[in-house]
Amino acid sequence: MTMLRNLLSESATSNGGSFDPTDIGAFERLHTREVLQGEGALMLAILENAVEYFQKYLFAQNDIGRKLFQEAEEWFLEKNADHFFSFESICETLELHPDYIREGLMSWKEKTRKEYSFQASRPSQKKLAKTRVSATSLRFPKTA
Repeated sequence: MTMLRNLLSESATSNGGSFDPTDIGAFERLHTREVLQGEGALMLAILENAVEYFQKYLFAQNDIGRKLFQEAEEWFLEKNADHFFSFESICETLELHPDYIREGLMSWKEKTRKEYSFQASRPSQKKLAKTRVSATSLRFPKTA
């Protein structure tokens, strides 16, 4: 299982020291390892699903999306939970660092919210009206 920890450590050094939840390659590298079988594969799938909901429903407008985001965020932030499929239990089984992943997710969330609020606060650019230019016909009087 130390290979899993090395994969995330490699990811940490390559992107400045925090977990990047948008790095699909980190999860793909975990899937390619033969050590993931049975419960380990299920735990990785739960972790991936939670990251997906966290990202996908950050700006959800409907109740279901907001609830999915909130549940994912609470699951990541819960500490000292003793149930088998808690975030920390999954990280322990997969030999991942829960605080490292939490920090990456929370910094991604703040960065994404700032970008979203910046875009929302920018005055909308007025669209140029399309004008149709009609050909003018010039008629010259005939002079004899």
